[in-house]
Amino acid sequence: MPRNHPKRFARPFEATETPRNVEVVIGVVSITVLVMVLGALSGSLVWLLGLLVFLPGTASALCTVRQTQFVSVWTTLVVTLAVVVRHGDGASWLDRILMVLLTLTLGAASVYACHRRIHREHEMLRIRSTAAAMQRHILRPLPLLTDDVLVDGVYEPVQEDRLVGGDIYDVVVSPWGTRVLIGDVQGKGLPAVGAAFAVIGAFREGAHREPTLTALADALDGSVVRHNSYAAQTGDDERFVTALILNIDAHDEVQVINCGHIPPQLLLDATVSTPALDSGVPLGLAELAAEPATVSWFSFPPGATLLLTTDGLTETRAADGTFYPITERLAERASLSPTELPDALYDDARAFAGEGAQHDDVAVLSVRRSPHR
Repeated sequence: MPRNHPKRFARPFEATETPRNVEVVIGVVSITVLVMVLGALSGSLVWLLGLLVFLPGTASALCTVRQTQFVSVWTTLVVTLAVVVRHGDGASWLDRILMVLLTLTLGAASVYACHRRIHREHEMLRIRSTAAAMQRHILRPLPLLTDDVLVDGVYEPVQEDRLVGGDIYDVVVSPWGTRVLIGDVQGKGLPAVGAAFAVIGAFREGAHREPTLTALADALDGSVVRHNSYAAQTGDDERFVTALILNIDAHDEVQVINCGHIPPQLLLDATVSTPALDSGVPLGLAELAAEPATVSWFSFPPGATLLLTTDGLTETRAADGTFYPITERLAERASLSPTELPDALYDDARAFAGEGAQHDDVAVLSVRRSPHR
């Protein structure tokens, strides 16, 4: 992804960045000297108790196993030396032996805890690496450039431990032009993700096979119906999917089928407009509609930009309940490039909602018409 700033997908799990060996040595020696000085001034072994609790426990959370072993051995040696040297402070030898044994036990426990932590981090890294590879196949990395358009955007699942949420998008170069999909699955959780996979798979297959958008929309609707049939057998809830399906070719008009989704915003010469579209029922509910899905046409000249989004952006609310004014904010950012626009709107919507606001899955795509060849 050739970007100057990181693309917003779910944030990957990263292992704890361990300190360098020299940093560990300097830190341990410095803390030990401080503790010994304070212990000498106070005439008490209480500071040693703090040393044996603080150092190995901290190392187990931040350091490697080898570094934690070093800290545990160091702490044991310091405590042993201290209780042997300070034989005249009135403490019994039993108390001294118990303190050394406590230090040894805590050190061993810290090394074990560090080993478990690093093993768990490595397991998570392997799982996330596999999931990231799956994401690249399920949701194509942006930006995407075709002969007709440049598509860029932001994708942010509401749950940070998920790489794919209920919002979907895809771009396919077909024999009839570039076909773009953006959609929003009803509900949340893994069942919603399953419906999202079904629609994306059907779109990639149907975009190459179906010569008309109406046939493509029927194929997507059928995929949701089949998914719901399987969901009913397994006891899951049925889902519907709102979607925009676009076909962009060398002509100055774009074909769109709106399946109950948020209409696109057209940005041209610093002017924002909302094309008038016929709105049908969401995918999965075609059998309930009185009329089949119809294709709408509107002008999309060279240099124009379409903004496609899910309700995670448009239904963002401020603390007073005001909805995010997407048309107004889009007009204020008309000078931004199509690669900068989605990120700018996403950041602005988050700032508009304020800290602590509840967020939904968000997908924001900018589709810039390429100059005619």
